[in-house]
Parts: sequence; C-alpha cells; structure tokens
Amino acid sequence: MTGIPGKEDGVWFVYDGDCPICNAAAQALQIRQRFGALYTLDARSAVEDPLLQEIRRRGFDLDQSMVIYHQGQFYHGPSALKFMARHGAPRGAFNLFNKALFWSDTLAAVLYPWMRGVRNALLRRRRIGRIDNLGRADRPLFFGYLRRRLGSPAAGISQTLRQPAL
Repeated sequence: MTGIPGKEDGVWFVYDGDCPICNAAAQALQIRQRFGALYTLDARSAVEDPLLQEIRRRGFDLDQSMVIYHQGQFYHGPSALKFMARHGAPRGAFNLFNKALFWSDTLAAVLYPWMRGVRNALLRRRRIGRIDNLGRADRPLFFGYLRRRLGSPAAGISQTLRQPAL
C-alpha cells in the first residue's frame, strides 16, 4: 500500500483521546514546517477511519502505544516518540522535553514502557477501558511486552508467570 486515501499529506498522530497524557501530547506537539500540517486522530472516536483500519490490519496495538503516520510510513511506540523528538518543532516545552528524553533509540526503548505504565494506571484510576483495536481484551496489557522480553509462546508466558521463584 503506497498511501491511505485522504492521509497523504502531513503527519498523522493517532492517540488515545481518553488518556490525559496522550491528549496533552496531541495538543502540544508541533512538527517542523517542512513536514506539513500535523493532524491528530483520536483512536476511540474514529474507529472506522481508513488509517485506523490500516493500523488494525498491521497489528499495531493502540493500547500499547500511539502511532505516527507520515508518507506511507508507520512509527509505533518508541519509534513514534523518536519521530516526534527528531522532527518536532524546536519550540515549546513539550517538544523540548520530548527531544531531550527520546532522541536516542536506547532512551526511547528504556523510558517508553514506564510512560505506558503511567498511562495505563491513569486510565484504570479513571475507570476507562481499553481501546482494544485488535480485539485482545482478554489479554493483560503487558502481554506483548512480556512476550517480546521472554521470547516464548503465549502458553509459556502464562506458565512462566505462575511458577514460583527459586
């Protein structure tokens, strides 16, 4: 797929509109002029949008992270933060903070799970459910993270978690 109809121009920031951190980021993010306009798309209210359908088709879990879409490229999770840090306008407190924290792959990879944990805790505290764009409501939110870290199939993860420590 070369592009998503109606989404060819600018940068698209797909986020959780019920998350206070995500909302603040969507309001504060500024992109360098050479990238064109910045468009925000609330994943909870625009379920049938073609961009969200493509995100679902590609398997990007919006309960795990946001997505940036630009010129046919998808940036998910830490890579989305890195895109924001590298291509954000050089003004505004949010952009400067973002650039300071997420300019490197290592920092983005280390800090992103913590940010996601804070987001999930805020949503639980507010009694806000998942976006569940991939239909995985029966899995814990940290499932994908554990699967990548432990490198075992789903059944192995649940068995590993239940085994007592030696």
